[in-house]
Amino acid sequence: MNTATTTRKLDHDELTATLEAVRIPACPSIVADVMREAQRDEPSIKVLTRILASDVSMSAAAVKLANSPMFGAGAKVRSVQQAATRLGIKNILNVVIAVALRDFPTDLPAELLQSFWSRAATLALAAGVLARNHVGISPDSAYTYALFQDAAVPVMMSSFPEYKALYANAPDRGYPLILEEQAHFRCDHAVAGWLLARNWGLPAKIATAIRYHHDPEVYILPEKELPSDALALIAVTILAEHVIADFTENAHPVGGRPFEDAKTFLGTSDADLDEFHDIIAAALNAHP
Repeated sequence: MNTATTTRKLDHDELTATLEAVRIPACPSIVADVMREAQRDEPSIKVLTRILASDVSMSAAAVKLANSPMFGAGAKVRSVQQAATRLGIKNILNVVIAVALRDFPTDLPAELLQSFWSRAATLALAAGVLARNHVGISPDSAYTYALFQDAAVPVMMSSFPEYKALYANAPDRGYPLILEEQAHFRCDHAVAGWLLARNWGLPAKIATAIRYHHDPEVYILPEKELPSDALALIAVTILAEHVIADFTENAHPVGGRPFEDAKTFLGTSDADLDEFHDIIAAALNAHP
């Protein structure tokens, strides 16, 4: 549990600067439709399946995720209906959000976006798989958080022409990048991502984890500021990011204090890491 004694409220000037500088994308209607249905007292899988089936990209993504190692080694799913049944409501929402983010209109080069979202999808899968090996961490929440944690980076690229070079040349894309962003643009991708997550209706714990995922004091924030279940999403994703650096060309290696703190928080040993390495390698090989 976090033990800091003072609550670090979001700074009003920081939020104002972000809203003035960055155009936070509006929530697409298809995401809003799925959110609305998912939040009913008795959500209908049939309605959600119909929404998935209305979009070719979402249909394909649903089948691919349902056949991923996040869901074990069951019979191969071949239809949207089968995929929706296996995925369940929360993961249907994951699919819709993932495709909507990837396909959101932008003037950025297609190759850059493809590389960015390919990395995000790989990290999300790895985080979801690792979460299955940690009691109390929801795999679908880990998947959503990992997918969304840096979703504001393309937003920043679209808002600031010079941001792309700053991001590409950053030797460390953790807290040092946040400092660079604040110095150059009076806002950062963590705050912009928090606003984006809230605007798209993501769960509060995921939005909060995004807000603090590069904060150097993240492990001593008070529980009411950053709940432990949100902190666990940050920690398991850091481990996943560290491991996938061995398998993916466009990964961002994580080491140093953030990595060591994540290991300590989760009680991860070097032997555990070796096991996680094998688990993620198998998952990525099975889900190219």
